[in-house]
Amino acid sequence: MKKLLLSLVAVAGLVYGAQAQTEKGKFILGGNVGFNSTKVETAAKSDVSFSIVPSVGYFVDNNFAIGTGVGYTYDKQVSENQLNQAFVVAPFGRYYVGLSDQFKFFGQLSVPMAFGNNKVVDAQGNVGAKFASTTSIGVNVAPGFAFFPTKRIGIEVSVNGLGYNNLNVKNELTGNEVSANSFGLDANTFAPKLGVQFHF
Repeated sequence: MKKLLLSLVAVAGLVYGAQAQTEKGKFILGGNVGFNSTKVETAAKSDVSFSIVPSVGYFVDNNFAIGTGVGYTYDKQVSENQLNQAFVVAPFGRYYVGLSDQFKFFGQLSVPMAFGNNKVVDAQGNVGAKFASTTSIGVNVAPGFAFFPTKRIGIEVSVNGLGYNNLNVKNELTGNEVSANSFGLDANTFAPKLGVQFHF
């Protein structure tokens, strides 16, 4: 009888912990980190890119969080003779819908913004002068599922979803500006994103 009572208390604790994950007043911590290196035969050195964008959110109401990510991206393309680097800000709003005690569906609306520059890179990988400044502003709607194995960890699977982006590049030498708009659906269920969020 004592073992049964302890088991029931443990299960109740897990259920309460899962439900308490997205209560008003809680915090969510996460973000993304990426790294890629590609060796191109015609270049003396490899192309290298990395990004780090930690994020924090706050539940302003039950199941509804707002927050932002702040970080940096670096993309050195020796094969293309340029370096792109940018400061990134990505505010978001996220809403959870409970499917069971430990599984929740969520939808996230984000507004990723990046402010950076382009620099010349020679064939040996040496970085030269800045030749352009860049501004990118977008809107993205992404669905996903979250599994809460403990009261502080959420394991998530999501897809990119529907998105819009405006990229503006200003050439510092000529003063010319080029703007590009893109809109699309990128909900590739065969290549989902897997992530972990920490809840406090």
